[in-house]
Amino acid sequence: MDLTLHQCFIAVDDHDKALTFYRDVLGLEVRNDVEFEGMRWVTVGSPLQPDVEIVLEPPAANPDASPADREAMARLLAKGMLRGVIFSTTDCDALFARVQEHGADVVQEPMDQPYGARDCAFRDPAGNLLRFVERPRNRR
Repeated sequence: MDLTLHQCFIAVDDHDKALTFYRDVLGLEVRNDVEFEGMRWVTVGSPLQPDVEIVLEPPAANPDASPADREAMARLLAKGMLRGVIFSTTDCDALFARVQEHGADVVQEPMDQPYGARDCAFRDPAGNLLRFVERPRNRR
């Protein structure tokens, strides 16, 4: 059985700010932008991975979520307690400089990790933690 990742989801509270960050700063392409029943979903992805998509969705977009659940998700997002994704890059330092230049919230400057990778971290405009990992050249 073959198994591959197709989509992952990141909660955002402002799609326009998220779109500016993911498209204009990170260079991801917009694949879909849909509004339905007062909610909006924007799908982005790397041109290098046409089969993998990141869906930027409202917090607690699940139609079965109660008002209390939606409120709790919005509070967690506002506190930066929801996870984002880990990206792979061939140049952690250049990526860091580009993202920092655009004013993103720095969590960790580029550093060599004991397990061999070099990585850095930012928060997106909604507060989600995003890590950017450069693998050692001999393991690519």
